[in-house]
Amino acid sequence: MMRFRKVPEFPDLTILRLQFPAWKWNDGQYVDLERRRLLQEFLASPFGTGFEEPIQWFYDPMAVPAFLGHMGEILTVYDCMDELSKFRCAPRGIVEREQQLLERADVVFTGGRKLFESKSQFHDNCHFYGCGVDGQHFGKARLAETELPQEVAALRGPVLGYIGVIDERLDYDLIANLAQARPDWSIAMVGPVTKVDPARLPKRDNLHWLGQKHYSVLPALCKGFDLCLMPFALNEATEFINPTKALEYMATGRQIISTPIADVVHNFGKVVKIANSPPQFIELCECALDRPDTESIARGLKLAQQNSWDSIVERLEGHMADALRAKRIAE
Repeated sequence: MMRFRKVPEFPDLTILRLQFPAWKWNDGQYVDLERRRLLQEFLASPFGTGFEEPIQWFYDPMAVPAFLGHMGEILTVYDCMDELSKFRCAPRGIVEREQQLLERADVVFTGGRKLFESKSQFHDNCHFYGCGVDGQHFGKARLAETELPQEVAALRGPVLGYIGVIDERLDYDLIANLAQARPDWSIAMVGPVTKVDPARLPKRDNLHWLGQKHYSVLPALCKGFDLCLMPFALNEATEFINPTKALEYMATGRQIISTPIADVVHNFGKVVKIANSPPQFIELCECALDRPDTESIARGLKLAQQNSWDSIVERLEGHMADALRAKRIAE
């Protein structure tokens, strides 16, 4: 079954959702063929007008058998945002499917420098683009008229906050130690819990798991944070990440404390305070609260201004236009 909808604020965007019987979900061949059939059926209908000469854009290599080479595409883009094969519960066959995609893609974008170093070995038209940010949206955290959500306003003491997915990429021992070391601080963890058992999340009186929140309220939540945290574990799932939240935090005008994620150190080391151990993480939080680094905050605001999504999209489109010209010349 398929459902689709238009997005009022983005009239050129159509969202198509494909649904399958649960008992057939593990039948990979069925899922691939059915996904293709449903999309082709949609494109052949009156609702599919306007999709002539499509550019296929892949985020997930698992979609390769269903769509690559079957949609009449004039260009294939692989936008590699994570090393998905390293994630917990990664699907079987994802490495082989990514190899197929790298062999046939016309242009490859990577969301992290380590990802670029990895994927550029297999593709000669590979480009690194770090994350962008909607600076105006997250800049609402700096406005006097932005109202604090009650669940953050009610927290005692300095509030140290994280916004993002709660999954295997976080260092839960570090989070627990931080809350235990300073019971006078409040630790606010905002985001959906995925791939970890909620019952096993650390429990402390000053550690608050606030759940998933709508994108529209994230700046208001950040306004209530005295510090923004990136307490990532150092494991396979974080080896290649370039956290989107780094620039989002910067746009809020908050100081940021992080573990030594490679791309954070390389890209944002002059703004983000990097801790190499749990005791140092706690110490950096204490220093940031006692002596705010206004110069780092200013550098962060400048970086956020320089990395708008609009500027990044413009550059991505330039690479796509170059790849399309090269392909047409070759033909």
